[in-house]
Amino acid sequence: MEKQIPLKNEEIIELINKELQQEEPLKEGKFTALSIIGKGTFGIVYRAKKENSDDILAIKRVFQDKRYQNRELEILKELHHPNIINLQHYFYTKNVNNENEIYLNCVTDYFPQTLSRILSINYQSRKQLEPFIAKLYAYQMMLSIKYIHSIGITHRDIKPQNVLVDQKTNKIKLCDFGSAKKIIKGQKSLAYICSRYYRAPELIFGSTNYDSQIDVWSMGCVIVELVLGRPLFPGSSPSDQLVEIIKILGTPTKEDIFSMNPQFENHKFPMIKPTPWEKVFKNRKIPEHFIDFISKLLVFNPTVRLTASQALEHEYFSEIRKIEKNEGKYGNYNIPTDLII
Repeated sequence: MEKQIPLKNEEIIELINKELQQEEPLKEGKFTALSIIGKGTFGIVYRAKKENSDDILAIKRVFQDKRYQNRELEILKELHHPNIINLQHYFYTKNVNNENEIYLNCVTDYFPQTLSRILSINYQSRKQLEPFIAKLYAYQMMLSIKYIHSIGITHRDIKPQNVLVDQKTNKIKLCDFGSAKKIIKGQKSLAYICSRYYRAPELIFGSTNYDSQIDVWSMGCVIVELVLGRPLFPGSSPSDQLVEIIKILGTPTKEDIFSMNPQFENHKFPMIKPTPWEKVFKNRKIPEHFIDFISKLLVFNPTVRLTASQALEHEYFSEIRKIEKNEGKYGNYNIPTDLII
C-alpha cells in the first residue's frame, strides 16, 4: 500500500476553502480560511475571516468519526463564562474528494497567542513572567475550572497549549474541550487521558473512577510552569512521569495510593524523600504565599487537594481579590474589564 504524504498547511487551507465554497451560505455569512493555527489528533484549528467583515475568528474543524463519541459540541453549547472559549456558531462541511467525510466546524473567538508560546519565548530569552501577570493568569485559569466543575464538566486536558492569551488586556480563555466529559459518580471513565506532563497521578495509577480534581492537578502544573518557564514533570513515558512526580513529592504512602486507586495492588516503590519547593524554585522570583499554594494543589491524594473554589480563596490571590474598582488597569498593568473578583 502506497504511503500517504501529509498535506502541507497551504494545501490544507486550499482544501478547506473549497469545502467552504461548496456550502450553502450560512445566515452568519461565508468564511475564508486564512491559516492553520493548531493541529491535533482529531482535527485542526484555522484562522478565518468573515465575509464582508473585518472579523477574524478561529474555527475548529473536526472529522465526524462514527466510531467515537464527540461530546465537544454539546459541551461548548453549555459554556458561558469570560474565561472560557465562546462558541459563536457551528456548521458542517463535506470533503470535496469524498462526500461521506463530514467535518464539524466550530466557530469561536480568535486569540493570537497561547500560554505555551509565551512561556517558550520567555524561556528561550531567559525571562520570567512578571509575578503579578503570572498570578493574574493563574487566577483566571482557576475561575475557568471552578465554572466548568460547577456545571459538572471536567476538561481532562489542561495544558499551556489550551490556554489562550490576549496580551493587550492580559485576558485568558480555556479552550479545546475535545477531551471534556460530564463525569458521573460511579460511572467509569478512561484513565489514559490528559497530556502526559499534566496528567494527575490517579490517572497514572490507572483509576477509572476519578473526578474533577484531575483538572486541579493539571492546573497546578501549569501554574508552576508560569514561574519555572518549563514543565515541572517532563516524563518521557507514563511510568517515567510517575518517577518525575516522586522526585518532587516523594514516595506516595499506602493511604495516598488507596485514595488514588483502591484497585492498585503493586505498592513496591523505593522510599524517596520529597524535594523542598524552595529548591525547585531556586533562582526564581517567588511571590508571597506561592509555595504554600502550590503545595496544596500538587498532592497525591485528590480528596486533600484544594478544589478550584478553595484555591481561589487562598492567600496567594489576596492581591487580586482586593481590587476594588476595575477600569481595565491595576497599577501599571492592564487587566480584563470583565475580571470576576
